[in-house]
Amino acid sequence: MRILLVEDDRMLGDGVQAGLGAVGFAVDWVRDGESALAALAGEAFSAVLLDLGLPRRDGLSVLAELRSTGNRVPVMILTARDQVADKVRGLDLGADDYLVKPFDLDELAARLRALLRRSSGRANACLRHGDLVLDPAARTVTQRGEAVSLTSREFDLLNVLLDSAGRVLTRRALEEQLYAWGDALESNALEVHVHHLRRKLGGDVIRTVRGVGYMVDEVPG
Repeated sequence: MRILLVEDDRMLGDGVQAGLGAVGFAVDWVRDGESALAALAGEAFSAVLLDLGLPRRDGLSVLAELRSTGNRVPVMILTARDQVADKVRGLDLGADDYLVKPFDLDELAARLRALLRRSSGRANACLRHGDLVLDPAARTVTQRGEAVSLTSREFDLLNVLLDSAGRVLTRRALEEQLYAWGDALESNALEVHVHHLRRKLGGDVIRTVRGVGYMVDEVPG
């Protein structure tokens, strides 16, 4: 899942980007409010981690502008401001969650997974497709009760496809969710990952929609 981090503190930004990257998030990082709005206007993100005390344009202004344009991307505010009034204002402007600095990276990752789960309308933490179960927190996959060994990128691709079950995702949409700015991307990387997933999970899990992209069909019930 691709996340936009908006944070002007370089040490904190480095830590969040590395920490979330280690648990499977593709994290793009900007350091001011204007850059955040430019990134959000041009690209798709699964969620935004937004500091309030930003240069050029503060976080609450960014949030207000974002919601005024109809952008419904989930937003979690990260800030040192711990006053109730600040929290209330941020939530009333359209934030979906609020985490006060300093925070634990494990808690941030867990809150982010919960935020993404709510935005997808899912009640369960695990993604299920028949006898296939993916646990985003533990980063494990089982099929018919047996563990399936996947590479990090294979896991992330399967996560995106299962989370969007019933919808066709184009190659571009998948790459946007899997790769952050600056990530090396070979021309056939996505096809290779799909091939490997089919070999490990069976050919009927991921379906190719010719000329469009890939999808996982919804399983009734």
